[in-house]
Amino acid sequence: MLFSSVITSTPHVCLPKVTRPALRRTIRCSAASVSPGFDLKTYWTSLIKEIDQKLDEAIPVKYPQQIYEAMRYSVLAKGAKRAPPVMCVAACEIFGGNRLAAFPTACALEMVHSASLIHDDLPCMDDDPSRRGQPSNHTVFGVDMAILAGDALFPLGFRHIVSHTPTDLVPHTRLLRVIAEIARAVGSTGMAAGQFLDLEGGPNAVDLVQEKKFGEMGQCSAVCGGLLAGASDDEIEHLRKYGRAVGILYEVVDDIRETKLQPDEKDKSKSKGKSYVSVYGVEKAMEVAEDLRSQAKKELESLEKYGDKVLPLYSFVDYAADRYFGFEELV
Repeated sequence: MLFSSVITSTPHVCLPKVTRPALRRTIRCSAASVSPGFDLKTYWTSLIKEIDQKLDEAIPVKYPQQIYEAMRYSVLAKGAKRAPPVMCVAACEIFGGNRLAAFPTACALEMVHSASLIHDDLPCMDDDPSRRGQPSNHTVFGVDMAILAGDALFPLGFRHIVSHTPTDLVPHTRLLRVIAEIARAVGSTGMAAGQFLDLEGGPNAVDLVQEKKFGEMGQCSAVCGGLLAGASDDEIEHLRKYGRAVGILYEVVDDIRETKLQPDEKDKSKSKGKSYVSVYGVEKAMEVAEDLRSQAKKELESLEKYGDKVLPLYSFVDYAADRYFGFEELV
């Protein structure tokens, strides 16, 4: 689902400048030009190292060993961008939240994200043989073990939030809202609904498929960070719309890049699902991507009173659209 692609050194693909004047006026300059001192790559890679360590500690191998090995195989896969947890931490820090308060929820987001990917890759779903540059979980451990690994990761994420979040930093009332938000995002009206529509819906379902399969985790990640730090209801709504736009933007750009880099290959499987590229073509998908970039940045305008703390979220938008660096050294 959301942010699921492996980070590789594929050629740089930029979105073209759309000529619609009304759209271009709403797009803010990139965070790099707002603050030349902010380095998104350094910020992101530093957080990845911390999150990877905490995920490794959060999923020790126990009995039954094979289930834990299958869980660790997907969660600790090399090359994962850790976009959901990084976005959660960044959103928490905007409102003065302590990074230590966000890490348990950040890890939980990666757990449920990985669980959703394990299940999406199954032969009865998207039937994907690979994920993040390596064989899919069911390809290595078998369908039965992959289902169990995903089933185990969902509740482990919720348990990790409850058992590891410092109660002196985050009141229980906020934790309850975080847990409810994640449950909503992955449930029958969230990502599960998106997968259903991808399997059963017609071409006109593409907007809902993209919103539910890819937008839900983006908005959940941003919202959880805000909830942990005590953001106001109005600020939470801006984070929700921002995260949704960024989540879909990632996927739309992934589809565009894949099509441009492999223009002669036909879609040979159902795993491509219902994307803007497959339904409307590349040009329309590019317009959708530029609209999403504009929407995401517009939602951040209401948070500008927090100054430079908003720069990571601004930078995520431009990275989602332009992919102007890679993380090859982490693969």
